Amino acid sequence: MFRSVVLFLIASVALASGAGASTPAPESIRPFTTDGCSVFPDRALIGKEDWCDCCVAHDLAYWRGGTAEERESADASLRSCVAGKTGNKALADMMYAGVRSGGGPHFYTSYRWGYGWAYGRGYQALSPSEQASADEQEAIYRAANPTLSCPAR
Repeated sequence: MFRSVVLFLIASVALASGAGASTPAPESIRPFTTDGCSVFPDRALIGKEDWCDCCVAHDLAYWRGGTAEERESADASLRSCVAGKTGNKALADMMYAGVRSGGGPHFYTSYRWGYGWAYGRGYQALSPSEQASADEQEAIYRAANPTLSCPAR
């Protein structure tokens, strides 16, 4: 009898702790969304400069997420793209400072690093299956929007 009770308790603890339970499937990335330049203007209010495609490309990187180094690279690419489109280094540097200070993965915003995944992922390299899922979703978006134009507002 004592042995049966001990075995029952061991089995109960094992089940309660999740031992023997199947590992949940990795979360899939949500379909890509963009709001253009988020809380920054998408284009010049006076003049013809339009840098929104730089922001959409940046959003693709932020949506996908990954490592801190990948975020640094995405932010540097945004700065370079905006400077190239506008010739305005000060504007590009201001946008760079904004994304560096307000785009981290720990902010609960729609434009944080890795926003395609559930909140709480932080800086984490994508696994091969996550990479494939993100590639598939990005291909769907790019097929419908090859110029990475800004969404209509």
